[in-house]
Amino acid sequence: MIGAVDPFIGTAATDLPAPRGLAATWWWPKPQVGNTHPGACHPLGMVSACAYSGAYPTGYGTHQLSTEGVPLPLFDRLQASGFTHFQQSGTGAIRKYYNYFRVTPMLTPLDDLGTQWALHDEVASPGSYAATLDNGIRCEITVGPKSAVHRYTFPAHADARVVMDFSLGGLAIDHGSTVPVRAALENRAPGVARGTVAFEGVPIAVHAEFDTPDWRQMLWYDRRLMAGGSRLEFDSIRETTLRPFGLMVMGPAAAGDTVEVRLGFSLRGVEQAEANLRSDCGHGQRVFTSRRDATVAAWTDHLDRVTVEGGDDDATTTFATALYHSLVKPSFAADESPFWPGGGPWVFDISTMWDIYKTQLPLLTTIAPDRAVELVNALLKICEEEGNLPIGYRMARGADRFFRQASALAHTLVGDVAALGLEGIDWDWALVHLHADLRRAWGEEFVDHGVTHPVSHTLDLAQGYACTARVARLVGDDHLAKRFDELAAQWVNAFDPSTGLLVDSTFYEGGRWNYSFRLVHDMAARIDLAGGPARFVDLLDRFFGFDAPPVTQLGGPPFGDEVARGYALDRFEGLNNEPDMEAPWAYHWAGRPDRTAEVVHAVVTNQFGTGRGGLPGNDDSGGLSSWLVWASLGLFPVAGQHLFLVNAPTFPHARIDVGGHDLSIETTGWTRPEPGGPPNHVQSVTVDDTPLHATHLDSRALREVSTIRIDLGPRPSGWGGDHPPPSAGDPSLGIPRSNR
Repeated sequence: MIGAVDPFIGTAATDLPAPRGLAATWWWPKPQVGNTHPGACHPLGMVSACAYSGAYPTGYGTHQLSTEGVPLPLFDRLQASGFTHFQQSGTGAIRKYYNYFRVTPMLTPLDDLGTQWALHDEVASPGSYAATLDNGIRCEITVGPKSAVHRYTFPAHADARVVMDFSLGGLAIDHGSTVPVRAALENRAPGVARGTVAFEGVPIAVHAEFDTPDWRQMLWYDRRLMAGGSRLEFDSIRETTLRPFGLMVMGPAAAGDTVEVRLGFSLRGVEQAEANLRSDCGHGQRVFTSRRDATVAAWTDHLDRVTVEGGDDDATTTFATALYHSLVKPSFAADESPFWPGGGPWVFDISTMWDIYKTQLPLLTTIAPDRAVELVNALLKICEEEGNLPIGYRMARGADRFFRQASALAHTLVGDVAALGLEGIDWDWALVHLHADLRRAWGEEFVDHGVTHPVSHTLDLAQGYACTARVARLVGDDHLAKRFDELAAQWVNAFDPSTGLLVDSTFYEGGRWNYSFRLVHDMAARIDLAGGPARFVDLLDRFFGFDAPPVTQLGGPPFGDEVARGYALDRFEGLNNEPDMEAPWAYHWAGRPDRTAEVVHAVVTNQFGTGRGGLPGNDDSGGLSSWLVWASLGLFPVAGQHLFLVNAPTFPHARIDVGGHDLSIETTGWTRPEPGGPPNHVQSVTVDDTPLHATHLDSRALREVSTIRIDLGPRPSGWGGDHPPPSAGDPSLGIPRSNR
């Protein structure tokens, strides 16, 4: 799949054809931009590198800060003042924007540092990025898990130079820049320098090597060279005292001469930064090609774990890029935590769990279970050291942990991993931390009163208890599991039986309709509470806009009452935002998988495309892209319930490496999905030649079967209507039924 990936998808404002059919009734509250970047990344790696303009939110591109509607331009062209390291992927207001250690190839004096050169001839693929600045220098970048390698090809010039700015960070938007608080850097030897800069609560060390044996190498401060100086140190920097500083190599270049810059990074000092460079790149010079080839091989391994066939080129590119974006984050950085002694797993840029727990983390658990185990262990270590399981976690400590968004979401990941019986986790230790975390923040009120507000946290905590009960049973503590089951059943207190919806409350980026169709662990009781299957389907149909007129999306700011009127529609947010992204599959429990097929078809054919504007909203660290991966495969994970729901695939043939076991998904009767056209409907399903009358498989079964064959047709068939997925009380889930 690697050859089909286009990392530029999602880097510009949404530019999709006008939605047709059902999709035209959905209202998008969030910015209409993917917020991705095309820079060099390693699968789930610690380091990324990209052209830097200072635009929002990745440092790449042309846009101003935006939280709603069409983003406004910050620049009128694609441009860069150099190439920075560590970028977010697809996030919005994450408030940690990184972009550290800018490297800039130049032909003019230091006074020109910060000049924005236009970008030409951009090329990006998994593991590498290249562009030509309009100063005539060709720039290529690749990365390893903890390193970056730059290669610059110069025109003829007497004083070519490469400048590394240790002081820059953040974005060029208002209040977006980052001020280092301490720094130390030194020239170690010809072609070797190193330093550590403390940014936003974390010390980032770099070991730098320059392949420039005949060039001068100097430190600089406030754009002035320090001839003969070998060390700079600042024990206290404030915004009012900050002057840029860094190092530079300079010398003559013939036309076509190349300079290679090799950078190893660490959060645990310069010695480890050098060791990371050696681990990633060896001891030689001119390693750009070998490092790029190794990263391409790593991407090939990851991307080939899911393959599709039979779609057109655009559909294949959209799918392959979605899979790529799903594997950029989180950033795995084993042995790199700067906050406690000792090694072991550590991760950052879980940005945020609220964005990824329903789709991206189940994808990781399915195709890379070893990384899911590593992630669980890293989260448990964070909990032990810092006192809580995070909802969001970036490359810095800080009180801003996104608890307003949600509660207890790590429990969902841990519950799914426990259901698979994956090895490598101390489950007794896990149970202690899962239990303690459920009593933090809104957890006490949930236990004492049976409900908490924002009321969506009631659903989160109930699911957290259901998942933790599974861990309790795994370690043989049935008494504790029973108590957790009782608490998990309190989800019912969040709903108003008179409306079939959630009670009035405050909600994050949505309203009660957007949160009312969460796939709770007792969907049978949930449907009863709404008045039965027919009434529940009526509510879903109203939410998804069946028979409703088209809506008008937000334009560019400033807004009048457009935002309030949009939220008042109480409509599906499409894939522009996360709160209701699993809602299309709620129909399965009401015996209407045909409705799921219609909604998913409308999303896939209207809200994703090729080109820079091919995403409908923030990709959110792969949360949105992984939704498309699952929808295209005709499967959807029910996070925390170890269930996969079956639907019509977007491609006629697919293959998934499920924990080292190949699973083929084959279809008959498939027709190419078209916007505004009818969806494919499931007529029947066989699993290894055995008919599947239900609309689901459990996660263990998915690891045991070899072939799922889905027969498709143009009209609903009634398949699955009498065999809904299990709810609490079903032995396959191991969760007692809620009181109805």
